Amino acid sequence: MSIEVKVPVLPESVSDATVAAWHKKPGDAVRRDENIVDLETDKVVLEVPSPTDGVLTSIKFESGSSVKAGQIIAIIEAGAAAAPTASKAAAKPAAAAANETKTETASAAATAPAARKLMAENKLDANNIAGSGKDGRISKEDVVNHLEKPATSKTAPAVSPVSLGARSDKRVPMTRMRARIAERLLEAKHTTAMLTTFNEVDMQPVMNLRTQYKDQFEKKHGVKLGFMSFFVKATTEALKRFPEVNASVDGSDIVYHAYCDIGVAVSGPRGLVVPILRSTENMSLATIESSIVEYGNKSKNGSLSMEDMTGGTFTISNGGIFGSLNSTPILNPPQSAILGMHKIQERPVVVNSQIVIRPMMYLALSYDHRIVDGREAVQFLVTIKDLLEDPARILLDV
Repeated sequence: MSIEVKVPVLPESVSDATVAAWHKKPGDAVRRDENIVDLETDKVVLEVPSPTDGVLTSIKFESGSSVKAGQIIAIIEAGAAAAPTASKAAAKPAAAAANETKTETASAAATAPAARKLMAENKLDANNIAGSGKDGRISKEDVVNHLEKPATSKTAPAVSPVSLGARSDKRVPMTRMRARIAERLLEAKHTTAMLTTFNEVDMQPVMNLRTQYKDQFEKKHGVKLGFMSFFVKATTEALKRFPEVNASVDGSDIVYHAYCDIGVAVSGPRGLVVPILRSTENMSLATIESSIVEYGNKSKNGSLSMEDMTGGTFTISNGGIFGSLNSTPILNPPQSAILGMHKIQERPVVVNSQIVIRPMMYLALSYDHRIVDGREAVQFLVTIKDLLEDPARILLDV
């Protein structure tokens, strides 16, 4: 019985998806709920599982194709078994059989859709590429590695001592997610009046509190006490005090949000993503930390859903984990502001007329000057600084 594999219902506002990679080829056996193809949308990659046990008999769209919800992308013969590999002992001359076997192996190896597409774009011969997969199957990574190798030629002239060496370019199509990120960044630059204000915060009080309670916190809540939960709570309180920073522009209207949905920017294998912590005004430090860990794991294994990243009234970006000392974070429209955290670095500062060494962090707030005035932006950032330098105020709500 033939079973149709269709594109699943796509998230709201997403009209189509791109076939990112097939994990099976025609003739392969598949198991029920086994992922057979990845579909890439503007923000997430959707896995399409097999609806039944059987054999994948045909693929309707190759990698790179655009598909819409409900379209048939593959056919599976339910209950069938994969055909056995043909015997090499064929009634042919040994030399001819060897040549044909080599050709068939190369052809089969090149049937991986992502690899075949990349080879076609770069006009490569499958026989010149060493496959690392089963039975010499060529993967996309094998093609990429082949492209990255310096080109050599038996008739190439001798290289002079002042030669620049092997020089090559590699052209690959921009992924759909990267293209969407580029589009959003340009939108932010062209449609907002973005400014950035800076301050710095002494992280010693938060670090002392973490040192004192980290073991008890982890034992009780099953999650480590990090810095991000303090920043989320301090930011939430600041958003409550300065509602225009938590607002957004919709045409000629300003929409004020009576809740704080804070996006925490994280870097995943496919680029920057911003999962949302919803209603942070009702979340504890432990709940925030648990949610961040869960989103981090989802980002690594590519299981973030569109719902995880939809919405958001404010964003926090932490460039400090990559070593950044300072930056001007870019807005995430239609949000009116974004907070940039940075690397904690010991520096000499003056405290009570004395020069002391303290773990300091630069903070940056980029904001849309159309709805946020400079005074409110500066006071918003100072509020975060004051709360972090006296974290008891976060817990006491003062």
